[in-house]
Amino acid sequence: MKRIRALFCGVATAALAAAGLATLTTGQAAGATENPTALSNRWYAAAPYLMPLDNDPPDAGAIMDATGLKAFQLAFILAPNGGGCSPTWGGTSAVSSDTAVGSVISKIRAKGGDVSVSIGGYGGTKLGQACSDAASTAAAYQQVITKYRLKAIDFDLEEPEYENTAAVSHEIGAARILQQNNPGLYVSVTTAGTADGTGWFGKQMLNEAKAQGFTPNNFSIMPFDGGFSGAAAQTGALTNFNAILQSTFGWNEATAYAHEGFSGMNGRSDSGEYFRQSDFQTVLDFATSHHMDRFTFWSLNRDRECSPPDNGKTSGTCSSVPQSAWEFAKYSVTFAGATPPTGPPTTPPTSPSPTPGGSCTAAAWSGAAVYTQGNTVSHNGHTWQAKWWTQNEEPGTTGTWGVWQDEGPC
Repeated sequence: MKRIRALFCGVATAALAAAGLATLTTGQAAGATENPTALSNRWYAAAPYLMPLDNDPPDAGAIMDATGLKAFQLAFILAPNGGGCSPTWGGTSAVSSDTAVGSVISKIRAKGGDVSVSIGGYGGTKLGQACSDAASTAAAYQQVITKYRLKAIDFDLEEPEYENTAAVSHEIGAARILQQNNPGLYVSVTTAGTADGTGWFGKQMLNEAKAQGFTPNNFSIMPFDGGFSGAAAQTGALTNFNAILQSTFGWNEATAYAHEGFSGMNGRSDSGEYFRQSDFQTVLDFATSHHMDRFTFWSLNRDRECSPPDNGKTSGTCSSVPQSAWEFAKYSVTFAGATPPTGPPTTPPTSPSPTPGGSCTAAAWSGAAVYTQGNTVSHNGHTWQAKWWTQNEEPGTTGTWGVWQDEGPC
């Protein structure tokens, strides 16, 4: 969730259009400013991170259709690269004139979903560093909340900003002001994780929150890129972080867990750790059994298989582990309390022989191929037509809610 975000930055308007995220008109993009129907806080707590302008943005609507996901954590709001105290996407695209991200939000809301917006992250200059005080920092973030009619916001406070005492004071102060001025706003604060829970700067950030009398919906840690490997190290860090929350705020264990969150990284991390589907399941079970407030991950841009699947490197656009597309998103859906659609296993079974009685003219379905709306294939003696973008979803395995429409025997 750290370096890979910086390594793969660079506004990708062309990629946005190619992914089908910029298909709405400018007029439709204004729909993002209409007052949305708020989801339950559990959905905002489960929202995975999505970069809508960078790292080959996937189609949010396709993810919703394939997984049942309703909420997305859009990243990241930064200060302008050229300086100043005004919000931008990634330091380059001013929020005030944005239509591209507004179009993404409109598309998500048109399908019954919603978004939270994340500020900060690993790269670039943060508004807490650029603005002169908490009030001006809050005013900059309020522009984002007002423009997109947000019901949720995430403060991602990590290196190098959280080593700057004044910047952290501005960010925490801004979060407190926004919480007061926007009743019902869901606020999460995300910071680095260590084996002990969080490090010295993370603890200083918690102390700053205590000093300002600020309590967000949750404090989340990112237990990766710090000598972690697998779920046991992550649940150990979450247990230790719970003790830190107790000692800092005077909470009991249950209250601390109710204000604690997990933010993972799917697949191969920046430092070469691996967090596979089984690890996500273990942490999900830990989070739900301890009644934690948040379970999210970095990122949906990476929630798809690389070629080859285990490519031995960390990518911003795929996970580097064998998987079906959007497989990690389904853990978020489960945390939100919904039941994800049933998809094919990671390794599709050997297909049975085609049904006798006809010959198929459409090309045979391939799990490795990408299909878009209207494409036809043959599989198990039937012709199938794709309803939307898909990859590695076997025709006939997902029932009436699947991507493939059965056109009948060949």
